[in-house]
Parts: sequence; C-alpha cells; structure tokens
Amino acid sequence: MNTRTPRFAALLTAGLLALAAPAVFAQPGGHGPGHHGGQGFGIETILASVQGQLNLNTSQQVMWDNTVAQTKAARQLGRASMEKVRDTLKAELAKAEPDFAAVGTVSDAAQASQQTVRRQARDEWLKLYATFTPAQKIVVRDVAAEKLAKMESFRARMKERMTKSQ
Repeated sequence: MNTRTPRFAALLTAGLLALAAPAVFAQPGGHGPGHHGGQGFGIETILASVQGQLNLNTSQQVMWDNTVAQTKAARQLGRASMEKVRDTLKAELAKAEPDFAAVGTVSDAAQASQQTVRRQARDEWLKLYATFTPAQKIVVRDVAAEKLAKMESFRARMKERMTKSQ
C-alpha cells in the first residue's frame, strides 16, 4: 500500500467537505450560525419567541400562518437541495475520475437558490412586522435588545477565555 494514499484520502475528504459545507450552512433552519433550534438573531426567531405576547389581530394571524408555511417550505427546499448535492457527490465518487467541479456547480446552485428563498421568507416576516402596532413593536424591540445583550455577554466571556488560555 502506498503511504501517500491515506494522506490523499484525507485531503480529498477535506476538499469535499469544503465544497459541501457552504450548502449545509445555507439551509434555513439548518445548523449554520443563527439557526440553533430557534436560537438566533433573525427576525423569525425573535418574533417566534414573543408570539404569545403580541396579541395578533386576525389579519396579522393570517399573515403569521402564511409566513410560517413559507418558512417551512424554504427549509424543505433546503433539505432537498442538500440531498441533490449529496447525490451528485456520491455519483461522482463512484467514478474512476470524479468531476468535483460538477459537485461544486450543484453546490453553488443550491446555495444561490437557498439564498433567494431565505430572503423571500425573511421579507415576509418583515412585512408582518410592519403591520404591528407601536405596542407590539416595543415587545419585539425589548426581546431583540435582550438577545443582543446576551450575545454580547457570551462573546465577551469567550474572548476573555481565549485571552486567558494564551
């Protein structure tokens, strides 16, 4: 066995992960930054955390339900896009000479599609927010400020830990 084979395999695996990682992080509701089980700073997570306090009127509730449905559809599309990337990768790995450019092309297309869908969903959440009364907006503002303060506190603690460990 050639001693370079394990190293080549490791480098190939790392390269493939690098190609696929952007599409994984591009999934709405996936495991990228800001999508940790509803813990994040997107308008969607903030509004979801205060839904019970907002006392939505009938038209706002209809918009809410439609926006939730659109967001769920975007997540399903993201999962389907990632499955297509995985399938392309598997098909290429089955070949004697895989075409990793093809995998990159599929991954890039998935990312672009997901970015468009995520923006559309976010814009719907923002349209809903625009219908809020001043009192509802204060509830959202206060929760957003609290989340920001927690994030900044966490960042400061991590920075302090990193400084101490050096």
